[in-house]
Amino acid sequence: MLKQCLLAACLALPLAAVAADKTAQQQKMTDCNKEAGDKKLTGDARKSFMSQCLSAEGAPASEKQTAQQQKMTACNKEAGDKKLAGDARKSFMSQCLSAGGAPAAEKKMTQQEKMGYCNKQAGDKKLEGDARKKFMSECLSG
Repeated sequence: MLKQCLLAACLALPLAAVAADKTAQQQKMTDCNKEAGDKKLTGDARKSFMSQCLSAEGAPASEKQTAQQQKMTACNKEAGDKKLAGDARKSFMSQCLSAGGAPAAEKKMTQQEKMGYCNKQAGDKKLEGDARKKFMSECLSG
């Protein structure tokens, strides 16, 4: 009888450890999901955050952000403030996140990026004809 109890205990112990680990992972998932909801993250930003949060050990992801994550957050906020969308946003984000660590305002845009940015601004202002040409010329030269 004692052997059977010991055998049952030996078999149950690893299962209990697996169950405890699963609940810890589930708790971490719940915490990360709540934090992502509090930050109102959606799409790729939410996926990236959840991945980072779930792989982080110890401190919550907000306390363990890497320099690249901080840069991503800052660039994303700046792109949102400028109301950039589509190719202009992609171009801006690429430039903002590229190596060197300098803020986007300090980096020089390529001619194609400038054209997309200026064209978006002209469209937002609903400029047409000569007014659009003048605006585009000034925007591209500045």
